[in-house]
Amino acid sequence: MPAQPSNFKRFVEVGRVVLIKAGPQEGHIAVIAEIIDHNRAIIDGPTTGVPRQAFPYRHMTLTPFVLSKLPRGAGTGVIRKQLEKEQTVEKWNKSSWAQKREAIAKRRSLNDFERFCVMLAKKARRDQVRKTLAKASA
Repeated sequence: MPAQPSNFKRFVEVGRVVLIKAGPQEGHIAVIAEIIDHNRAIIDGPTTGVPRQAFPYRHMTLTPFVLSKLPRGAGTGVIRKQLEKEQTVEKWNKSSWAQKREAIAKRRSLNDFERFCVMLAKKARRDQVRKTLAKASA
């Protein structure tokens, strides 16, 4: 019986870029520098403000980005050079995942009047679309 291909595409591996979802650096990205055990890894984010630290897997999310050929236990300088060389932070910022997170954060920071302005803009847009469709179908 041949082995079936795996459904999983993101693995915990050295060089994997992760999104931190808890703690003071929540929302920042970092890189797995070393795997400690089945519960924790050493992460480092020299260009994103995440200090080198042991971090549990349950408080990080694996992203599709991986630093290629990063040695195990690589230091902060090596990780920084690799991040800049592969432009991983820029790739992350251009990804739809990061842009969605940014839009959600912006929406959450709106005050009452700004939400009201958004509602009026949506109403105006909806009215314009409705009028254009009515003219096109007539």
